[in-house]
Amino acid sequence: MLSRLESEPITEATEAYYYPNRMGRIVLTAMEDIMGPHGVSATLNLAQLPHLVNNYPPNNLERAFEFAELSAIQAAVDEIFGPNGGRAVAFRTGRETFRYALKDFMPVLGIADLAFRPLHLGLKLRIGLEVFAETFNKFTDQVVRLSENNTHHLWIIERCPVCWSRISETPCCHLAVGLLRQSLSWVSSGRDFHVEEVECFAAGNSNCVIAIRKKPSS
Repeated sequence: MLSRLESEPITEATEAYYYPNRMGRIVLTAMEDIMGPHGVSATLNLAQLPHLVNNYPPNNLERAFEFAELSAIQAAVDEIFGPNGGRAVAFRTGRETFRYALKDFMPVLGIADLAFRPLHLGLKLRIGLEVFAETFNKFTDQVVRLSENNTHHLWIIERCPVCWSRISETPCCHLAVGLLRQSLSWVSSGRDFHVEEVECFAAGNSNCVIAIRKKPSS
């Protein structure tokens, strides 16, 4: 599998887009929970981002954490752990990222009690996905839209920071998959849903598409 570290940037990556500093800080803090501070430092150095070592972005909503930085970090994780190990680390990072983001962003949107509302599971799932998409579209330069078919909700990322400027033989937005899976577990009070990236811009598709099975696995 080719990573950003091994490939020429694709055309779209010539423009700069950003996450707010707070989201960048949350991702790095979540990585530290999994890899430890030395592991994060090694990853940042490999990603050619030494300015972030022991110097995470400030805890504010200024859009200054570049998509290219997040993508380089994910590519470095794959370099260090290999494709399978990198996928596992990124997936776990996504789950931890949501746990931190829940505290920082959900109160702002006024849905901190969504998981406890007495609503039909299908309706809660739909509302949750709409709110999560709104969060990204409102606070970041990421662009998300929703669609669905008979069996799946489709989380379509039209401007994706996770694989930004990467080239990959297979879908590689594992952090996004982990984050979504954890968010749906929260919305459903612990139910587990099958979540899979079925299309990826880095793999040659027009968008990154994550399919979420409507019926929980457990």
